[in-house]
Parts: sequence; structure tokens; C-alpha cells
Amino acid sequence: MAPRTTTAARLRTALLAPVLALGATLGLAADPAQAAVWNSCDRWGNTTLGGYTLYNNIWGSGAGSQCVWANSGTNWGVWADHPDTGGIKSYPNAKKVVNRKISAMTTLTSSYNVTVPSSGAYNSSYDIWDTDYDYEIMLWVNATGPVGALGDHQGTATLGGHTWSVYKGKVHNADGTYHDVFSFLRTSDSTAGTVNILPILKWIKDTKKWMGDETIGDVQFGFEITSSSGGKDFVTNSLTVSSG
Repeated sequence: MAPRTTTAARLRTALLAPVLALGATLGLAADPAQAAVWNSCDRWGNTTLGGYTLYNNIWGSGAGSQCVWANSGTNWGVWADHPDTGGIKSYPNAKKVVNRKISAMTTLTSSYNVTVPSSGAYNSSYDIWDTDYDYEIMLWVNATGPVGALGDHQGTATLGGHTWSVYKGKVHNADGTYHDVFSFLRTSDSTAGTVNILPILKWIKDTKKWMGDETIGDVQFGFEITSSSGGKDFVTNSLTVSSG
């Protein structure tokens, strides 16, 4: 599960080993980070480029060093050196705000193209939230290492151009509330493709009746990293999120 990057309560409760900013900056020595228009090794480093908000977002406990760079809101990457221990360390991501009810949308699609390491423990995923943060929809397009979805397996479904293993769970938040999380794990790994997100949302709402006609707020795409010992590069070569 990725955190609510826009929710202060969640951010205040995250624990983190201090990030060694100077040492982490050395991880930016390789191209294309040197030529990037923006970079940050700050735990909560963020910026907005071309309608997308980028977050370094080192939110988990026991994290190591991580730096994010961006040539644009849709071409960016991360160098991360997180220890080989359990628990999610970070979810660096790019966010596009939609702010439309499911029933009011005629389309919600996204295309992705990533370059990811062959080792470590992570997933490349969309994290989609309603505006009240009551519902979280995760779409994993690839995963490596000992990582898994939260909740109970609900079977498989072919939606939005892909076949997914579906999980349904519940997350208890630090403020005593909870939210539902629906995870869709692609049954085979992909590093490039297009996802038709709207049919997935309608399947959750209309077929499964797990949520109502929610207003979709954030569509995030990034890398949920559990471990990347020795330093590894995660690159979003291109990304688009379109709604109508």
C-alpha cells in the first residue's frame, strides 16, 4: 500500500532513519540526473512540473538514502539505497489531479514506460484515491522480490486491457479511521503499456459494489520500494494520465 502523500496525519506518523543527504546526492552522478531540471534528496521533496506533482516520499521506517530527479513531470527517476529489510520504505511518484466523479467521466487512461532493476524488492504501481481518502485503488504493473498485496484474494479479472489478480483489504489509519484498499496485480510483469483505468473503477463500483460513485482525486504513478541495497535506479521514461 502506498501512503496518502497529501494527508498530513499520515506523514506525521511515518518513521524514518535520517537520510544522509550529502552521500545520497552522490547517487545522482549518473546521467540523466545530472541534466535534470529538478532534483531532491529531501525526505518529503516535491515540485510541480507540467501539471504533475512529483514526490520523493520516503515515508517508511528503516529507510536508507533516496534522491529523485526530473526532466519533466512525465520523465523522472529515483536513485534509492534502502536496506534489505521488510516493510515499504518509500513511494516516489508523480501525481495528476483528476477531481471528477466516476459517473461523470467518459475516459480515464494512462500510459507508462519504465526502466526498473532486476533485483531488490519493489513494485511499479498506480495509486488512485478518492477525494475523501476513503478508498485506495492500486494497480501493480510489475513487481520484483518478496512483495505482496494487502488483504484477501478475490480472484482474477480482465479489465482495462490487462488481467489482474485482485485483493481487497482495509487499512487502519493513525487517526483511528480506516480506508479500503483494492489492489490489482498484473498477472505478468510489464514495463510499458496503457491502462484504461475507468472500467476498473466502474467494476469496483457497479459490479462488486465495493464503493459508490466517488469523486476520484489523485492518480499517482511510481515505485513502491521495500529494498534496493547498494543503490538502484528506477526510471519513468514517459507517463501520461488523461481524463475526460
